[in-house]
Amino acid sequence: MVAPLRVGVIGVGYLGRFHAEKYAHLQETDLVGVADLNEAQAREVAGALGAEAYGDYRALLPKVSAVSIAVPTSVHFEVVRDALEAGCQVLVEKPISITVAEADSLVRLARERGRILMVGHLERFNSAMEELKSRAHGPRFIESHRLAFFKERGTDVDVVLDLMIHDLDHVLSLAQAPVQEIRAAGISVLTDRIDLANARLEFADGCIANLTASRMSFKSMRKFRLFQTDAYLAVDFENRELTVAFKKEGAQGPIPGVTLESRRFPQEDVLLKEISAFVKAVLNEQEPPISGEAGRAALDLALKINAAMKIAKG
Repeated sequence: MVAPLRVGVIGVGYLGRFHAEKYAHLQETDLVGVADLNEAQAREVAGALGAEAYGDYRALLPKVSAVSIAVPTSVHFEVVRDALEAGCQVLVEKPISITVAEADSLVRLARERGRILMVGHLERFNSAMEELKSRAHGPRFIESHRLAFFKERGTDVDVVLDLMIHDLDHVLSLAQAPVQEIRAAGISVLTDRIDLANARLEFADGCIANLTASRMSFKSMRKFRLFQTDAYLAVDFENRELTVAFKKEGAQGPIPGVTLESRRFPQEDVLLKEISAFVKAVLNEQEPPISGEAGRAALDLALKINAAMKIAKG
């Protein structure tokens, strides 16, 4: 019998706590310890899950083979770098880092050390989105709306890096050509960073993507729509629902010759799916489903959108 993978979690605030819980209940993993600058928080999480608590994450690294990193984005680079240099396999929450130069350095370090660097773009694992991607080909127009209630958590970065980056990752995984033009606008309302943003992306093959993200909404909405030559596909993340309309000769319905399908997926634990995928990649020595390069690409596009907004503001 293969020994369980020895894992740790660095940063056990709101999201990191959930990472620790998943590892503690997976048969393939042994949650050795958790680390947080808030030592009381680390002790609370560790005590509940039968692990050791550390105030300094560097003391945890020699004792584990893999880590989840869920610290503030501003310190991703330092913590991921130290974990990779210690020989750990790494799952880091999105965005991969603050700058593209940092991301490039981390990707290069992971490749040099032969270590996995996976980025936690969680909604890649939503079953409705997985199904959409399996049926998508040659998208011509993509639209997303990601509106959320205001929360203090995540405000260390702007709304593009906090929320829109989810949809940028989806768009980049679907697009079949490089981005050719970016137009963007944004405003600050509740913080000193951009809280509401809209971006229009044009790809070299003519595909257009229009994305809106807000963290000052009075209602929550997470929807993603894709149009291609023969079909329309839409995901409602909150209702876990996929709607597909496609041409079918002889079909009877609101639009003659068009068939409409709607499928609602059961409640699922997408974080568990993400962590299980990371563990599988480590144990099987495989490429992770969301590589450091993919995380770098999403970050690069997010920062280019922010730059376009600064230019637009003059």
